[in-house]
Amino acid sequence: MTERPERQRRRTTQSATIRDVAARAGVSPMTVSRVINREQTVKSETRALVEAAITDLNYAPNPAARSLAGSAPFRIGLLYDNPSTGYLSEFLVGALDESSRTGAQVVIEKCAEPELAGATLTRLLKTGVDGLILPPPLCESPQVLAEIRASGAAAVAVAPGRPSPDMATIRIDNEAAAFELTQHLLALGHKRFGFIKGHPNQTCSDQRLDGFLAALTAAGLDPKTALIEQGYFTYRSGLEAAERLLTGPTRPTAIFAGNDDMAAATAGLAHRLGLDVPGDLSIVGFDDTSIAANVWPALTTVHQPIAAMARAAVDLVLEEIRRKRDGTGEPRQLMHPHTLIVRESTGPAPTGG
Repeated sequence: MTERPERQRRRTTQSATIRDVAARAGVSPMTVSRVINREQTVKSETRALVEAAITDLNYAPNPAARSLAGSAPFRIGLLYDNPSTGYLSEFLVGALDESSRTGAQVVIEKCAEPELAGATLTRLLKTGVDGLILPPPLCESPQVLAEIRASGAAAVAVAPGRPSPDMATIRIDNEAAAFELTQHLLALGHKRFGFIKGHPNQTCSDQRLDGFLAALTAAGLDPKTALIEQGYFTYRSGLEAAERLLTGPTRPTAIFAGNDDMAAATAGLAHRLGLDVPGDLSIVGFDDTSIAANVWPALTTVHQPIAAMARAAVDLVLEEIRRKRDGTGEPRQLMHPHTLIVRESTGPAPTGG
């Protein structure tokens, strides 16, 4: 008795391996693995053949299939210590989504104290971790970076302020983004500004301030007239900085907060003080995390593609693992685009005193 086509197709799907895909496309299993992991060394014609074979066989990559291609599933260590839960949650979702697609295994480890970085990294490497992903602020921690360089492990720094000569990085242009965000406020007629700076342990804090001040200078305003307060990328630090700005002798008509958490805190304090946002005070944040759209009024901000950068970090660390094993090439430096998101927290500058 002949099997029904549906059952045949189901059995083909269940039994398809990376070798089946390779045979269908007329390439090696290693080439299939490179296509699955989005390596840039595969010719476009070859990539098209492999992708067509994957579709025909309804093949889904998994750790077992990766081992048939000549390598065990890669284990990636993800170290985190970010005060913004919105940033961290988006980052983890992106990283886990991409690791599931590639068949890599992700080991997530908190590294709250820089002085404990050595012990944390040693423990991770002993578990057989092949590479590491470092979101901010660990991407710029001197202790963490020194330990990684000493170990020789493959690593990707996400959102550092600058590229690295010996480590792959993924980042955005913080200064250009801050410049554009400030231009938006200037176009609304604002001239009295407050700025809440981010944590000093991250280069992006200075870069966002530099972009803000550069925009004021380009508009013919004296940057020294801007009121600048120190924050630490946390809601509480934003609240304290906003209180100093809004209860002083000269209240700004617009406040640029270094991230969305601090901007949301500023909006909350403004409401408590009886100020209308944006009628009396315009507020902008940075990152476009979930809090930006969920506070009232919703925040004008810069969209940093956090989840997309995390997905790219998984792909890039897999590339770095292979590059270090082969001993060829240089670590790649990726720049992701940013987007200005205009919402209800900004409006024309109030007239009069």
